[in-house]
Amino acid sequence: MKQLLIALLAIAFVPFISTAAKYEEGKHYSVIPGKGTAKPELREYFSYYCPACRRFESVLPDLKKALPEGVPLTKTHVDFMGATAAENQFLLSKGLLLAERAGIEKAYNSKTFAYLQTDRKQVNGIDDVRKLFIAAGGDGAKFDKGIKSFAVVSQAKRNKKIQDKLSQGRYVKSVPAFVVNGKYAINSKALDQKNFVEDYKNLISYLLTLN
Repeated sequence: MKQLLIALLAIAFVPFISTAAKYEEGKHYSVIPGKGTAKPELREYFSYYCPACRRFESVLPDLKKALPEGVPLTKTHVDFMGATAAENQFLLSKGLLLAERAGIEKAYNSKTFAYLQTDRKQVNGIDDVRKLFIAAGGDGAKFDKGIKSFAVVSQAKRNKKIQDKLSQGRYVKSVPAFVVNGKYAINSKALDQKNFVEDYKNLISYLLTLN
């Protein structure tokens, strides 16, 4: 019985060992100095001004399905794109945080991508972000109150601080970019381009097992 149990455990660990051996630090991912997140997470750094980010929206459901139960996929909007002032990009970040709290983030993302990339319009201040929030199904009065709230402003500033650290350290050099547990930055260029989504999911699963 003991020998059978050992044999079964050995078989169970073969796929994990194979996956672990496949991915290399410095090639497939980089380790970010410092402490990671308190809880496991997959975080996407993206921009509404980025066409590749918009295309990647169709991949996100597959990545979410591959995550263990209780592990969220969280989006952080960056402000370092050259299409407009950083202040306008930061306003969109705050808008996203408020949309998440209102439960309309999917519609907000869709409306904002279309506004900037399909309609070729510009966000030039808080009024434009407010219109996008309302177009996504949000309430204007709640926007006016929430966009200045301590919770939204504080979270936006925290995200900005982390984004700056990752950008300056060259861990997030372009978008879309994914970071696991605030500790492991994925290098998507090193993944199998013929089996890209599956390779992405496998690497994420592996990184979630690391300390």
